[in-house]
Amino acid sequence: MKSLWLRAAFAALSIGPVLAWGQSPVPLERFFQRPAVLDAKLSPSGKQLAISTSRGAARIGLAVIELGGEPKVRRAAQFSDADIVRFDWVSDERLVFSVRDLEAGSGEDRRYAPGLYAVNADGSDFRMLVRRRGLPTVRDASIRATALEWNHVLLHVPLQQDGVKPDEIVIGEMNFSSRDLQSITPIWLNVRSGRTRSMGLGDVPRNVTRWLFDSKGQPRLAGVRSEGRSSLHWRGPGQDSWRQIVESELLREPFHPSVVDDSGTLYITHHSGSEGYAVLTRYDFDAGKPQTPALVSAPGFDFAGSLVLDRAGSRALGVRVETDAEQAVWFDPAMKRMQALADERLPGRINRLSCSRCGAEDMVVLIRSFADRDPGQLWIYEAASQRWKPVSRMLDDIDPQRMAGVALERIKARDGRDLPVWLTLPAGVQPGKPAPAVVLVHGGPWLRGGHWRWQAMEQFLASRGYLVIAPEFRGSSGYGEAHYRAGWKQWGQTMQDDVADALLWARQQGLASPDRACIAGASYGGYSTLMGLVRHPELYRCGIAWVAVTDPFLFLKGSWWVDDDISDQGRRHMLPELVGDAQKDAAMLTAVSPLAQAKQIKAPLLLAFGEADLRVPLAHGERLRQALTESGRPPEWVTYANEGHSWRQVSTQVDFARRVERFLGEHLGKP
Repeated sequence: MKSLWLRAAFAALSIGPVLAWGQSPVPLERFFQRPAVLDAKLSPSGKQLAISTSRGAARIGLAVIELGGEPKVRRAAQFSDADIVRFDWVSDERLVFSVRDLEAGSGEDRRYAPGLYAVNADGSDFRMLVRRRGLPTVRDASIRATALEWNHVLLHVPLQQDGVKPDEIVIGEMNFSSRDLQSITPIWLNVRSGRTRSMGLGDVPRNVTRWLFDSKGQPRLAGVRSEGRSSLHWRGPGQDSWRQIVESELLREPFHPSVVDDSGTLYITHHSGSEGYAVLTRYDFDAGKPQTPALVSAPGFDFAGSLVLDRAGSRALGVRVETDAEQAVWFDPAMKRMQALADERLPGRINRLSCSRCGAEDMVVLIRSFADRDPGQLWIYEAASQRWKPVSRMLDDIDPQRMAGVALERIKARDGRDLPVWLTLPAGVQPGKPAPAVVLVHGGPWLRGGHWRWQAMEQFLASRGYLVIAPEFRGSSGYGEAHYRAGWKQWGQTMQDDVADALLWARQQGLASPDRACIAGASYGGYSTLMGLVRHPELYRCGIAWVAVTDPFLFLKGSWWVDDDISDQGRRHMLPELVGDAQKDAAMLTAVSPLAQAKQIKAPLLLAFGEADLRVPLAHGERLRQALTESGRPPEWVTYANEGHSWRQVSTQVDFARRVERFLGEHLGKP
């Protein structure tokens, strides 16, 4: 890339000299830097590009680039005490956005709400629409006085419609009952005047917490969750009343809504086949069930992706889907040709397209091009002139040639279950020479952990010479309903065996050293780290656990003395089935409790917690620390003020990475 608009416009620092292999490793600060660009979106006309960027400023602001001819860059919004984290175009002239204080740590989330603001693309006519709970972050107190309270959130930004002045968005007023979100009521909000008006919801059921809108902002689907039950209610185009289309237990919903188009077609995902892989299809309202055959399926994976609709929201141009890597399947011939053009120009990468006037001869396309070794680059393609324009890198000073490759393997667990395992392979390791390994267990645990893309912790560990093994143990989502359900009530049991089997397989393949491995992870991954040291001490020389669940009983029951954010509905109707019933399964839960089994943890252990964590409160760490100390094996211990369940401050991430580097070097030896 000969030039980058944002570097030139904001006079960003130049990249230093690239170090050759055999010299000093990549400085760890580069892996945990604040992104140069968080997000980028084309305006409806395609004549402007908005980006959230930290270039040229201490905070992440909102910049707008005028496309066509010589690009012009200007700041639309910038704060000294907050970062712009989410934005959308309402029209070609106006944007809405919300903020977070990324310098304050993730503990900020328990005290502050993000607020909502509007501004013209040229930076004029700034308005606070929703107050930010906590510090106001606004230039004018008189504007603040007319804003809505903090419990209003952005729900939907309608696509621009022909002949309609696009001044309104859909926001939701949230109402809470105890720990739980009780309902969200959608209303129209004018982004210029700040005035609201009713949406005309008619006979909608009470306590709706999920909404699905068409491209015009009309509510079509309402979801209710109450007392362990889930129901969906539908009101299609031209209909006056809502009708229930499905009801089920929370953990046994027969399908999940994805998107609705303007004709009233509801696209859903549901599980199909013996392994229950999720597929994308339409909902048949007459039959009251998903249509067959499926529109999109991805054997070996749950469908995870989205439909790409045209500007009016009435036609699907294609679908994005992630299997081992992300790809796009285009129905529109012009978009299919555009994808081929992008893949030819930027080979060996994922090239994600978003566009204005999609498929037309004068379309404008934004391309986010990324790979396992590259955090990504932004390009603009103008079909009328057939010009490619580089915009920016997502992260600065990351040399893809010095990063590690990522691969997905499918192995067999000890009981024969299919077990996906992600490997991040350190560059420079000679074939046949096993590397010291870090088994990195993902959190959740009911989510997909691995992706074919650049990820900071994995790349950092690989840059230090460690093979990173990341298993998608049973209980993980993304690999079929059977794989997910096989993990129910299996914390510390077959889920833990899967983690061990991934390391044993890597050793059998000659990839991992036969006696140099540590286990690490956050949240559930931290729990698994601790149970790995309890159940399979012969496999691991050490463990690194952060924000880790250490006491299943505290997690399941809560405590009058320990504040957390786990919902009452989750504790009553979901966790007893997913993890265990604190009374009926007490013996099992004691056997898989790191706190109860603390005397079995003999390997060196690094423990880290956020002092403001509400998901896994600090009490989890303090209780285990005390138990280990009483057993004569005190852990290495660090806590971070104002951090919650994730590390948000760059200083925290860098400090923790430095501790991890030193700890692994001490207990695994230098790679």
